[in-house]
Amino acid sequence: MPIVFHEKSRDFHIYNDYISYVIEVMENGMLKNVYYGKRIHDRDDFSYQSNDGFLMHGVCSVDGGLALQHQRQEYPACGIGDFRESAFLLRQENGSHVSRFEYSTHTIYEGKKPLEGLPATYVEKKSEATSIDIVMYDHVTDTNLVLTYTIYEALPVITRSARFEQKGDCKVVLEKALSACVDFPDKDFEMIHLSGAWGRERQIKVRKLEEGVSAIGSIRGASSAEHNPFIALKRPHTTEFSGEVYGFSFVYSGNFLGEVEVTPHDITRVIMGINPFNFKWPLNKGESFQTPEVVMVYSDTGLNGMSQTFHTLYASRLVRGTWRDKERPILINNWEATYFDFDEGKILNIASKAREAGVELFVLDDGWYGERNIDDRSLGDWYPNKKKLPEGISGLSKKVEALGLKFGIWIEPEMANKNSDLYRAHPDWILSTPDRYESMCRTQHTLDYSRKEVVDYIFGLLDKLISESKITYIKWDMNRYMSEVYSRTASAEMQGTIMHKYILGVYSLYERLTSKYPEILFESCASGGARFDPGMLYYAPQTWSSDDTDAIERLKIQYGTSLVYPLRSAGAHVSAVPNHQVGRVTPIDTRANVAFYGAFGYELDLNKLSDEELAQVKKQIEFYKEYRKLFQFGKFYRILSPYEGNETSWIVVNEDKSEAIAGYYQTLNKVNGSWLKVKLEGIDSDKLYDVTYDDFTYKMYGSEIMRIGIPVDRKYLNKKAGDFASILIHLKA
Repeated sequence: MPIVFHEKSRDFHIYNDYISYVIEVMENGMLKNVYYGKRIHDRDDFSYQSNDGFLMHGVCSVDGGLALQHQRQEYPACGIGDFRESAFLLRQENGSHVSRFEYSTHTIYEGKKPLEGLPATYVEKKSEATSIDIVMYDHVTDTNLVLTYTIYEALPVITRSARFEQKGDCKVVLEKALSACVDFPDKDFEMIHLSGAWGRERQIKVRKLEEGVSAIGSIRGASSAEHNPFIALKRPHTTEFSGEVYGFSFVYSGNFLGEVEVTPHDITRVIMGINPFNFKWPLNKGESFQTPEVVMVYSDTGLNGMSQTFHTLYASRLVRGTWRDKERPILINNWEATYFDFDEGKILNIASKAREAGVELFVLDDGWYGERNIDDRSLGDWYPNKKKLPEGISGLSKKVEALGLKFGIWIEPEMANKNSDLYRAHPDWILSTPDRYESMCRTQHTLDYSRKEVVDYIFGLLDKLISESKITYIKWDMNRYMSEVYSRTASAEMQGTIMHKYILGVYSLYERLTSKYPEILFESCASGGARFDPGMLYYAPQTWSSDDTDAIERLKIQYGTSLVYPLRSAGAHVSAVPNHQVGRVTPIDTRANVAFYGAFGYELDLNKLSDEELAQVKKQIEFYKEYRKLFQFGKFYRILSPYEGNETSWIVVNEDKSEAIAGYYQTLNKVNGSWLKVKLEGIDSDKLYDVTYDDFTYKMYGSEIMRIGIPVDRKYLNKKAGDFASILIHLKA
C-alpha cells in the first residue's frame, strides 16, 4: 500500500515511486509534518526527525514543554501557542476561538472519493490512487475534523482537503477553513505565482522568500485575473529542466488565499484555501463543511517537470466527459468582427466564408438576445432578438449547420442588467445590500446564485434554448466581480456563507447543463481569463485565455498559463490587425504560430482579408488539422521565456518522441545580430530527425538539436517580417 501507518511510532508514510509525505501523531495528539519531497525509504519510526524545539524565553508550551510555534504542524489551530497563520478558526458560542483537535482514528482505502457539490480530481480505477481520512476530534465542541489525502500511483501528486463535522449540541461557526498546510524546515526558496489584470492575465512573478508573509488571493468573488489560485516554491537554482519545485494549485473558482510565511527560525509555512474574508459558516448538530481540494505536485526535474504533471493530471483526471479526450474543433467567433452590430445575413456571410476556409465551428457572441444592441440592457433575458434573427437561435443554428459548420453560442448567465425583463420581474434577485448604493460594473449586476430559485430559473431558460436549437458549443462568460454581497432572503448570521454558496450555485448549474447535454463543448470565460482555474476545468474543458488577442502579448499569457494548465484548455485565436486591444500590427503567420499552441480559432471577419491573407488562413487551417492531435495532446516544453528576453520558444512533442513542432518568436528585429541557433528540448537524442521550417530542411540527430541547435538565418527572419517574426520548426524522426 502506498499509505502505511506505523502503530508503534504513530507515523503515516504516504508515498509512491516519486514522492514521500510523512506525518507524525505528536505526544499531544496533534499532527506534525515530518517530511515532504522526493521518495525516501519507508521505516518503522521517523521520530528521530522530530526534534524541532528551540531553547528560548517567551515560548508558550503545551503538554509539558511542547512549543507549537516551532513545530511543523499539519493543520494548525490558532490561539494555543502557535503565532503563525492558522489553517482554520472555529468560533464557539461563548466567543472563544480556541480549538484543539487530537488524533482519533484513520481509514486507508483504495481510490478517491468525490467531494459533494465541488469539483475535484478523480480516478477511473480504484488502483490509480490510495486515500486516507485522518479523523481529529475536539472534545470541548464535540467536533470532528477529517483531513483527507490522496496519492496517485503513477504521478508525483498528493491532493488534500478538510471536512468539519459538528456532532455536538453546541453551535459553532467556521470563520476560516483552509484546505491544506505544509511546513518546510528551511526558507531556501523562491516563490512563483501568476498575477496580472484584464488583458495581461497569468504573468509569471518570482520573489525570494525572507522572514514575513508573502500572499496572493482574491476577495472578488472569482479566482480573478489579478491572482491565479496557484503558487510554487522552487529552489533558487532550479530551472525549467533541473532542480526542486513544489507546486500548489487550488481547485476552486471563488475567493481564495495562498500564503507563504517564513519565521525568524527559517521554517516556511504554505497555506491555501478559501479566503476567510467575509466567510462565516455556522454548523449545527449533524451539519458539516467540506473544503475544496488543493493539488500538490513535487518535481526534481525543474519547472517543466511540475507543469507536465499538472497537465497530465488536469487533462485526464480533472476534465471530464465527451470532450476530455476528443480533439477540439477549429472555431470562428464573431465578436471582434461585428461586436453588437449584426443581423442574420451578416452572420451567415461570415460563417459561409469561414466554412470555405475550413473552419469547423461558428460561435455567435454577445448581442443575440432580448434587446441587446448595447451592453446596458437585456442580460438575463435568454431568448432571441427576433429583429436581428427572425427565426431565432433555432433557425440560425440550423442554417449554419446547413452550411457545413457546427454552431455555438455565447451566454453570461450569472449576470443581469437592471434594464431587463428579469430584473423588472425579480429586483431582489441581484446581490445588493439594503439602503446602500448598488455599484455597477459594465452596467450589470450579479445574480444571487446562493438562491436555488434563481439558478432554477436560469436553467429553465437555457434548457429551452438548447433543446430547441442545434448547439454544440457554449461560451459561458462572467464579466464582473462581486460587490455589495448580500442575499435578500438570507438571515444575518448566514450572510457570511453567500460568496461560497454563490460558487456552489454556479457549479450546480454547470453540472445540470453538462449532465443533460454531454455532447456540448463548454468554454468558460470571465472578461477574458479572470476565472481560469481548475474548478472551471472540471465543468468546461477549455477557457478563454484573455480578451487580449495580440500575438506578442499572448506569448506571455500562454507561457504563464502553461505553468499549470494544459494546452488544449487554453482558448487561443487569430484576430484582425491593428489589434483591437493594443493596436499592434503583427504578421498573420505569427498570429497563427502563437495560437496553434492552444484551443485554436479565429476572431475576425474573413471576408475582410485580402486574397493572399485568406490563402494563408486556409493553409493554417490545413496545417492545424494535420497536426491537431500533436498540438492538443503532446507534451509541452517551455524553452525561452518572453519574460527574460527578446526571444520566446517552446515545443510540443508526441508520446514516442518521433514528431514535434517547435515555435520560435522574436519580438523586435536585431541589427547586425549574432548567429542564431535554436536549441530544443524533449526529443530523443538518439533519433535522426528531418528538420523543416518554411523552405529550409536539415537532417539532424536529437543530440545535435538539443546541444548545438538548429541554424536559423537572421537575414531570412528580417526579410520575412523583422519585428514580430516567427517560425514553426517541424521535426519528424
